[in-house]
Amino acid sequence: METLTAARARRIALAAQGFADPRPTGRLDVRALDRVLRHVGLLQIDSVNVLSRAHYLPLYSRLGPYPTTLLDRAAGRAPRRLFEYWAHVASFVPVQTQPALRFRMARAAEEAWGNMRRMGEEKPGFVDWVLAEVADKGPLTAREIEHDAPPGPRDNWGWNWSAVKVALEWLFYTGQVTSAGRNGAFERVYDLPERVLPPAITAAPTPSDEEAHRELVRIAARAYGVATQRCLRDYFRLTARETATAVTQLVDAGELTPVRIDGWNRQAYLHTEARIPRRVRARALVGPFDSVVFERDRAENLFGFHYRIEIYVPAPKRVFGYYVLPFLLGDRFVARVDLKADRAARVLRVQSAFAEEHAPPETAEELAAELASMAEWLGLAGIDVVDRGDLARPLQKAVLA
Repeated sequence: METLTAARARRIALAAQGFADPRPTGRLDVRALDRVLRHVGLLQIDSVNVLSRAHYLPLYSRLGPYPTTLLDRAAGRAPRRLFEYWAHVASFVPVQTQPALRFRMARAAEEAWGNMRRMGEEKPGFVDWVLAEVADKGPLTAREIEHDAPPGPRDNWGWNWSAVKVALEWLFYTGQVTSAGRNGAFERVYDLPERVLPPAITAAPTPSDEEAHRELVRIAARAYGVATQRCLRDYFRLTARETATAVTQLVDAGELTPVRIDGWNRQAYLHTEARIPRRVRARALVGPFDSVVFERDRAENLFGFHYRIEIYVPAPKRVFGYYVLPFLLGDRFVARVDLKADRAARVLRVQSAFAEEHAPPETAEELAAELASMAEWLGLAGIDVVDRGDLARPLQKAVLA
């Protein structure tokens, strides 16, 4: 069995995620978007907007400054390239993956969380009425349906969701409705899948559960390059048993090769198409919800980088800050910065900056250049570095240089 050094495994992983490709120059079009999607397989959605919405950041990390309208059009207009569903968690996923996720829709009665499942079980007539409203009048938001809701379940169903919203989310989980877009960042607009997805996708046959898991593990393996079963399972939040079966089948088919990685205590698998670059010259700020850091133990094993999101940690107990982005330089994460886009003042605020032990001498200068690029992309006019963290003062000087 081949043994990979940790450095080689890092380069494989970064190449698989698109960080070994040079950033494109000139006007970016949908081909640049498709290139990133081929690498990552999905984009996680999150509502926190202290810097930028989570799904915009992975594209910036790999492409540099790009027009976010590229992603907006792909997820909200025909010909639609992306659809919204529970993949890793709430995610934008290429429409071609939709058939492989139908197994999850079919398992809603087992897997959907409490309030949605309870709505489906206890109020089927109400759910049918909501579906009919979407079918007759869609696309619609929950608020637009609530005006016409018949007497029935109007109690709070959790997260301040109305009964109509819970019914819509049950229908969304089961695949009977899908997202036709969003009003702003939060409010989903619901419609029937056949009016949103390309006809070729809705007409595609539904794979067996086994075929679906094999396809999702294949996507995860391609996105990671080299990974353990645990990593592959986490990418689409699959079960351990079904992931293990899919991995065995992909090994037998020659798509995955078992390998060892120095310092790892778990079996790893190398994708047959994985690139092994001799060097990675990346420079990128990476969002907290980027797929390259989905699996925190993987990030620690590959990069020696212990990373946790502290958004939900009380402020006095935070170690590094609220919205902390790892800074990738070459093939290592060399620093982390807590960033905030102060849109009123048009300033990118660096609320803390910390270097890793292995950070090279040029870290502050390279990070300052990347912050300047991000500030311009966000439409901000300046950068303000707070004096917190061992990298803060060198970064202040580099920003002013």
